[in-house]
Amino acid sequence: MNIPAHAPLHLLHTAAVGTLATHARQPEGFPYPSMLPFAPDPRHRPTILVSRLAEHTHNLHADPRAGFLVVDAPDGDVLSGQRVTLLGAFEPVDPTPEVVRRYLRYHPDAERYLVLGDFTFWTMRLERLRYIGGFGAMGWLGGAELDPLAPLSFDEENALIEEFSRSRVNAGGFQLLGIDRYGADLKLDGVRNRFAFDGAKPDIESLHSALEVCMQRHTN
Repeated sequence: MNIPAHAPLHLLHTAAVGTLATHARQPEGFPYPSMLPFAPDPRHRPTILVSRLAEHTHNLHADPRAGFLVVDAPDGDVLSGQRVTLLGAFEPVDPTPEVVRRYLRYHPDAERYLVLGDFTFWTMRLERLRYIGGFGAMGWLGGAELDPLAPLSFDEENALIEEFSRSRVNAGGFQLLGIDRYGADLKLDGVRNRFAFDGAKPDIESLHSALEVCMQRHTN
C-alpha cells in the first residue's frame, strides 16, 4: 500500500459528483450505476439526495449495500488522475436543519428538489475503500482508517464559517462551504476548491490559524 497521507479524504471533498452502483432489482443482481451529486458529511462520507421514485432509491431500500466511485481528472486523463471506490451501505438520514443547511451550501440548486417533498437524504456507512492516485500510489483502507479523529460538530463548523465569512464580507466571489480538521472547502467565483491544511488540526485554536492562512491566500 502506498497512499499519500489523507489523499482519499481530500479527494472526497474535491469532487461534486460521484457514481453510485446499487444492486438492481430487475434484472436481479446486476450492478446498477448512476451518476449524482453528493456532499461529504462531517466524517467525509458521501451524502446523497435522491428521489423516492428513482430506481437507485428502490434498489437501496431492497439492499443498502453499494459502491460509490469518485474521480478527479481535470485534464481528462482518468488513468493518471485520482479515484477512490467506496464500499459500504447507504442509510437514510433525517433531514434536520443542520443536514439540509450543510448540503445546500455545496449544492444550492438542490433547494428546488427539497420543496417537492419527494427527495430524501442518504449517507454511506463506509466499510472499505480503494484509492488510486496514479502509478504506484494505490491501496485499500478500512472505513475507520479514513479519519481516526472526532469530526467537528455542526455547531462548531457553522460558528467557524460564520466568523470567517463575516471577516471577509467584502471578498466578492468567495464562499466557505465546509470545514474539517484537514482542510476547507471553498467556492471561488463559482468554482469549487479544496484547501488542504498542512496537517490535521485537532483543536479550535489550530483550526483558526489554518483558516487564517486559507483566507490570506484566497481573498487578498
